Order: sequence, then C-alpha cells, then structure tokens
Amino acid sequence: MQTTQARLSLIDSLVPGQGLLRDAALVVGFAVLVALFAQIAVKLPFTPVPITGQTLAVLLTGGALGANRGAASLALYMLVGMVGLPVFAPSLGEGTVFHFIAPWAGSSDLVWQIASGGYIAGFIGAAWVVGRLAERGWDRSWRVLLALLAGNVVLYVPGLLWLGYWAVDKEWTSGASIIPDTLQWGLWPFVAGDLAKLYVASVALPGAWALVGRKER
Repeated sequence: MQTTQARLSLIDSLVPGQGLLRDAALVVGFAVLVALFAQIAVKLPFTPVPITGQTLAVLLTGGALGANRGAASLALYMLVGMVGLPVFAPSLGEGTVFHFIAPWAGSSDLVWQIASGGYIAGFIGAAWVVGRLAERGWDRSWRVLLALLAGNVVLYVPGLLWLGYWAVDKEWTSGASIIPDTLQWGLWPFVAGDLAKLYVASVALPGAWALVGRKER
C-alpha cells in the first residue's frame, strides 16, 4: 500500500527551520510583500478597481508558504488594512494614472465599504488554494499554471459578487445591466495583466525549486 509523502513548502526548502516565531515572521513578511505590490497601481477611468501588482504577490505567497500560512498572511493583510494602516492599493487622485511604490500612498478601510473589498477577502481563499495545490507538488511542474488559475478563480468570485452589489448600492448600475457592467469594471480590464502575472508566477515557483535542487546536490 502506498502512502502519500508530505512535501515541504518552497519557503521551508529555501529557508530551513521550524517553530511558531519563524512561521509568524514568514506570515508577516509576506503580508508586507502584498502591501508593497499593492502600491504598484494603475488607475483606469472607467472602473473603481485599479490594476495592481497584488494578485502576483498573493499567488506567490500561497505557492511559497503553503495553504495555512499563505491564508494567514492574507488574512493579516486584510485585518491590518481594516484597522487603519495604509496597506491597500492607493486611491489615485485626479491626474494620477500610475503609482509605483514611492511615495507611499496606500489606503485603508473596512472591506465591505470599498469596491475592491471582495477581491481583498478573496485573496485569503486564493492563497489557500494555491498553497494547498503547491503542497501536493503542483508548483514544481507544468501543473503550477492550473494551481494559479484555480487561485485566480477563487479570487474573482467574491470580488465580482461584491463589486456588483457595491455598484447597485452606489446606484452605478441596476437591473439587466448589473452583470455586463460588473464584468466591464471588474474582470475584462484585468485579463491581460492577470495572464502576465500568471506567467511570471508560473516561472518563478518552479524556477525557485530548480535552484533548491541545485543547492542540495
């Protein structure tokens, strides 16, 4: 009878060690990474949701930390923003189209009060799904793309549902136009960028494993 061998997460191979303090430091460190990538933002005139680097950081967090620590890192990120620290994507003012990290211009708010709140909540599930599949070894082969796509789906479901509700509440849309308007604001503008992020993550994760393999020889 065959048994399933437990697999190390990428971070455990890159940075060996164990213990609660180490895990807490990793959770905090990757939450900071997501906050940093949130400051890479592009404002589009026709949607309240900006294009940011967050999705890439979320996928890498799940792939590197595994399911539980990845989800914990994104839960921490969400909670920190909800208590007032400016870690969410910046609210770009008039005349500002692109922002790259500095000067820091992050925002904070309760996730149920902002258009992108559903995506931020969805980050937690996305990191868990990618991390769970990574723990099964999907981050070491072509299947990493499937894991990342699954994470993206998990991210978009609450993101789009909440955006649609938010738009109705703000009287941006109503009736039969809810679905096409929501997709126009929250999905179609992000497809090309998300494909690029998926490509970067699908190269970075197996590439990091290849480096680990060379180090261990």
